[in-house]
Amino acid sequence: MSEHHSGTAGNALWYRGAGLSFALLACCFAAWGLAQDLTTPLVAGFKGVFTMSTFAASFVQFVFYGAYFLLAIPAALINQRWGYKAGVLTGIVLAAMGAFLFLPAANSLTFSFFLLALFVMAAGLSILETSASPFVMAMGTEETSTRRLNLAQSFNPIGTNLGVLIAATLILPKMNPATAEQRQTMPIEALHAIQKNELLTIMGPYLAFAGLLLIIGLGVFFLRIPQLRETSAEHGNKSDGTMAALRRLLANRHYCFGVGAQFAYVGAQVCTWTFIVIYVENLVPGGDKVQGAWFLQLGLIGYSIMRFVMTWLMGYIRPAVLMAFMAVAAIGLSLYALFSPGLAGAWALVCVSSSMCLMFPTIYGIALHGLGNDTKLGASGLVMAIIGGAVFPAMQGFLTDFYGSATALIVPTICFLAVLGYAIFDLRSDRTYSA
Repeated sequence: MSEHHSGTAGNALWYRGAGLSFALLACCFAAWGLAQDLTTPLVAGFKGVFTMSTFAASFVQFVFYGAYFLLAIPAALINQRWGYKAGVLTGIVLAAMGAFLFLPAANSLTFSFFLLALFVMAAGLSILETSASPFVMAMGTEETSTRRLNLAQSFNPIGTNLGVLIAATLILPKMNPATAEQRQTMPIEALHAIQKNELLTIMGPYLAFAGLLLIIGLGVFFLRIPQLRETSAEHGNKSDGTMAALRRLLANRHYCFGVGAQFAYVGAQVCTWTFIVIYVENLVPGGDKVQGAWFLQLGLIGYSIMRFVMTWLMGYIRPAVLMAFMAVAAIGLSLYALFSPGLAGAWALVCVSSSMCLMFPTIYGIALHGLGNDTKLGASGLVMAIIGGAVFPAMQGFLTDFYGSATALIVPTICFLAVLGYAIFDLRSDRTYSA
């Protein structure tokens, strides 16, 4: 299939004619990054609006990532039946519908309505991510698929930075500074007026996000998709039913361990980014939600820069080697923040973000390597693993309420240990990769 490559080298990042398709999908990666990290600071925001515990507020993440888990298999079936383009468009439309639901949710003054809107939006993002990631991997040779996915994922933190910037400048500063005790003593009319103003502030960026999604969707709809890598032809793996594919996947240790590593990694990522705001608020002298959001912003800037650096290094160094090195760094920095709470610990958590930069797409690429026609179903399992972003933050929220923000960092530390274990497992295997 060399006629489809851009350039003459067999290790070109994508086939000739796939550049525009790649660019549009990169916009999708940025879009769901924006949504995820626009949502992350809302744990602290909803905690104040509805006067709830950290554990209760963490249900924002539980619902968001729980939707990823529930919609991944339906997304795989859409991809198998109608192709990746149909999956991407379905995800975009559903995510936009969920974002538009923030308008009636703000008017309802109920936390549960916001959770419903978040669930619908995240359901669409689950379908979008289940479709877009293997779509990108199919745009070139399998040897360069992990590096290509890392490049596409490099645009994700651009969206995450924008999401946190919006939260830090347009949402959190407009939250009423009244404490939980002050809100409990307010007349109900005054409290409702404050809550409605805060919820309408939250609503605005989500409506703009819905519009952005629809613009991207129009571009994807009218785009002519070039020929993709035929996985079944390359691997002699014919499409023989979902159950047969599932049996093959469950027998593949590289894949199964990859799902477990992804479950742990997403938990670590969401824990780090969600609770850095609360860590700063609770443990840094003079710290508050707004200052915490700026620490998160700095962490995401480092994450963005390091993602491009790591994508370049993958042209020379095996991805699992880089992932092992960064996992060790993340473990060390998390332990420092745990045992040295305060300003220095907050800066350590900023650096943890840089350490996480390559983990998600690298686990994804390693786990799907060589799956052939089983890739579509396999991708859904890796997206289902994003449920880790619902499970581990709830655990960290519980520990934060009872033992403090520093002690709760044991949760992401254990998650990073799992990522390190998967990197070592891959390095000890007899697989060969090409940069």
